[in-house]
Amino acid sequence: MDFDLILKPGLTGEKNEAVTDDNTAESWGSGGLPVYATPSMIALMEGAAVNAVDKLLPAGWSTVGTELDVKHLSATPAGLEVRAVAELLEIDGRRLLFKVDAFDRAGKIGEGRHSRFIVENERFLQKTTGKKAGL
Repeated sequence: MDFDLILKPGLTGEKNEAVTDDNTAESWGSGGLPVYATPSMIALMEGAAVNAVDKLLPAGWSTVGTELDVKHLSATPAGLEVRAVAELLEIDGRRLLFKVDAFDRAGKIGEGRHSRFIVENERFLQKTTGKKAGL
């Protein structure tokens, strides 16, 4: 399947969430303070990338995250909203490269690059089932 006929560089996606006790570093165990956790920010960035492209793929296809290079630049306290934005930079067969950024009301809190791979859902899940069965 020729995915660069469906997807084009420049596509963007967003995802938002409020900082609550459940997504702080203290809750995640990634630190001891009640501020937005880096793992939460990364998941939000991945969600923004999914929102940029998955809706455009044929039925039965989706993307999986394969690589992250992210900096968490600034802490965000509980009660604020965080917004992640992903922009598709490059398509190389089934490999997708995104620029990802995260913001709170004070400005940018995170930035980086994120790679995803386009998979056929059923085939992908069959491979994981084989691993569980020890095959």
